[in-house]
Amino acid sequence: METKILDNGTFDPRDFQSELAEAPGNLEVGTKLLFENEHIKVWELRLGPGERGPFHAHTRRYFWTVVEPGIGRQRSADGTYRVREYRTGETSYQEHGPANVMIHDFENAGEGEIRFLTVELLD
Repeated sequence: METKILDNGTFDPRDFQSELAEAPGNLEVGTKLLFENEHIKVWELRLGPGERGPFHAHTRRYFWTVVEPGIGRQRSADGTYRVREYRTGETSYQEHGPANVMIHDFENAGEGEIRFLTVELLD
């Protein structure tokens, strides 16, 4: 399944200065924690049109799967953003850790609800 990039560009990180300062300590990678044990955390990300999840840090290996499709805008801490189409069943695996932290936000830029499941691998 090929990703469809709709737009990319830059923004002024100063517009999110306080949120970006707190992002390294924000490890909530979804809007609701559904399950947790010593091996995994399962998160739901559910956003209505125009809703945005704050900047947060990915510090573990994880994967996400699209449950409800839509259009998402992801801003990165370096001042870049990408808008793309997410399709039902689309899945991505990411390798992050203490030496390779990813900080970003996520905004629903579409007209309907968007929903993902994210699984963090703890060991």
